[in-house]
Amino acid sequence: MSSDSYRRQVISYQEKIGKLQNEKSRCVTKSSGALMKANAAKQAAARTKTVSTIQSKLKEAQRYEEEYAKHQKELSKIENKLTDEMKRKDSADKNLQRELKKEATLAQQMALRLAREQEDRARRLENAAQQHESELHSISYTLQDHGQLHRLTQDAIDRLSQLPEKITVLFVAANPLDQEQLRLDEEARAIQEMIRKAKHRDSVEFRSHWAARPPDILQAVNEHDPSIVHFSGHGSEEGEMVMQGNDGESKLVTKEAMAFALATCSENIKLVFFNTCYSKAQAEAVVKHIPAAIGMNTSIGDVAARIFSSQFYSAIGFGHSVKKAFDQAKAALMLEGIPEEDVPELFCGEGFDARELIIVKPAHAQ
Repeated sequence: MSSDSYRRQVISYQEKIGKLQNEKSRCVTKSSGALMKANAAKQAAARTKTVSTIQSKLKEAQRYEEEYAKHQKELSKIENKLTDEMKRKDSADKNLQRELKKEATLAQQMALRLAREQEDRARRLENAAQQHESELHSISYTLQDHGQLHRLTQDAIDRLSQLPEKITVLFVAANPLDQEQLRLDEEARAIQEMIRKAKHRDSVEFRSHWAARPPDILQAVNEHDPSIVHFSGHGSEEGEMVMQGNDGESKLVTKEAMAFALATCSENIKLVFFNTCYSKAQAEAVVKHIPAAIGMNTSIGDVAARIFSSQFYSAIGFGHSVKKAFDQAKAALMLEGIPEEDVPELFCGEGFDARELIIVKPAHAQ
């Protein structure tokens, strides 16, 4: 069973417990009311001297005492149900924590494997470059005809220049348990699909980091050295990033902390994409250290966020500038009839022009 399934179980039990607690509160109120009325009837019977009135009040007191007993019996059943649901919730909580730990271990193993693959790929590219260089030297020393030497040398240089430049998009997602659950996996899938359809798809590597906690930002950026960092999840109205704490609940990160962290852990970041609500302040803070950033000036719908981000990376994968990719992403929202095209905003650091900032530009595209 996945962590999402256990998480849904926990939420379901929490809802049942809440309903039972409300039911218990109502039952306690009714029980207390019945007891007060019974006592009041007894006191009235004690004060009167009329036999008929005494009998009437005593019957009234008896009736309320029976009502009180009925409510007490109902209260006992509710408390038993509460105990059972709490036990089930505790069991589901333990299963969830166990599954989260297992998933974290698998993610770490996958990250290590991907790192080793990246190192192997880098070594192969380096060996290929050395081989090409060796070929050039061999051509220079063995061919006598200057014209032929020039043509062969130029061909070799062209082959070297066609080796694609690589960038990495780091997708950082946080979906705390105490927040509305977003379909961040759908956003990641949509972005990957659009990158695969792009002209320079081999020049863009997509890496993801899930259930991100604040310290994970530094680790993930140091590990993958991305050109683009993409944050997906929740943001507070005060402009804070909602990350995930060790207990799975929300943990807020200020815009100053986020900007400083990104500025200190990588010099290769060209763009930070905050696909979270109320992230305009985050983007404005980041461009003091990073060439460009995208943030949201208010809340943004789950579907709008997914469509906007996937189209943006599609345009980036075709070698377009950040400004053109941003405009195409807004156009995609308008074409879908989603009236949120004015929510995303693009910011650039001092001395940078988004119309000239091209992040993906393989050698053969230059």
